[in-house]
Amino acid sequence: MKWTEVSISTSSEAVEAVSNILIESGAEGVQIDDSKDFEKLMQGNLDGNDFTSVEHQNDGAKISAFFPETIFIPEILPTIQSRVNQLADFGLNPGRGLIELNEVDDQGWGLEWQQYYHPVRVTRFLTIVPSWEKYQVVQPDEKVIRLDPGKAFGTGTHPTTRLALVALEQVIRGNESMIDVGTGSGVLSIAAKHLGVGHIDAYDLDDIAVDAAVLNFNLNPIANQIHVAANDLLNGIDNKVDLIVANILSEIIVPLIPQARRNLNPGGHFVTSGIIADKVDLIKESLVTGGFEIQQILNMGDWFSIIAVKMDLEG
Repeated sequence: MKWTEVSISTSSEAVEAVSNILIESGAEGVQIDDSKDFEKLMQGNLDGNDFTSVEHQNDGAKISAFFPETIFIPEILPTIQSRVNQLADFGLNPGRGLIELNEVDDQGWGLEWQQYYHPVRVTRFLTIVPSWEKYQVVQPDEKVIRLDPGKAFGTGTHPTTRLALVALEQVIRGNESMIDVGTGSGVLSIAAKHLGVGHIDAYDLDDIAVDAAVLNFNLNPIANQIHVAANDLLNGIDNKVDLIVANILSEIIVPLIPQARRNLNPGGHFVTSGIIADKVDLIKESLVTGGFEIQQILNMGDWFSIIAVKMDLEG
């Protein structure tokens, strides 16, 4: 089968947003080449491996999306370009925003990135390991999360994911019920299971994300009881839980806040990540106005995560 590869040169901070635009435009998957990921690879290269021959971005990021031949690319390109340009309106730097096209076959999905995707200790207790690599835990309390990024998702080591994982380590005490909004690869749900959460419902708007999450849940036996389904945020979801986590774009967090309050038990935690520096004040104000108390703010570079607690407004 023939595919059209649509590549967009952008900034590291806009990787998730651009990827989402491409998936929503009909791409069967995306491949991410982020200069920040290569920097982390080199910083964590304690074994002295030679990665100099690995092709990588020197700055910013390049997102390559793959569209089947049944989609007429010239018809959707103007919309894609317009949406990328509009990212600046949300406080995200679209970078060059340059779009390139290339025809490929099934073998051209390009698995070259596998050669520099290796186990990464992302928090005190959690290590992310690619599905094809062998790994032996270093410490007794270390938990391994096996992921297969496939064609649609990254390695789980982006700052927004790391921040959410650190936040989960801080709030989970054991046997909580949880909802994972915008589950993506499912990494946060898998981590939550390792940390002791009981029942988990994981939702994502995109069916491709749901399929990716199911694949990764199957790679991690501890996660085989997680319920995953396609859903638009928490619309139509009525069950009450102790913890809600959402690693999504800042502008999507705002409408999620009243939904999260509705679905949380009294004193429940709401963990948000994916917040860029320019949007921190907006999210803080929206949380407080929406009936939450901010417990802690975590940050890594220009990215932030907020741990909030549902307040009793009747007291």
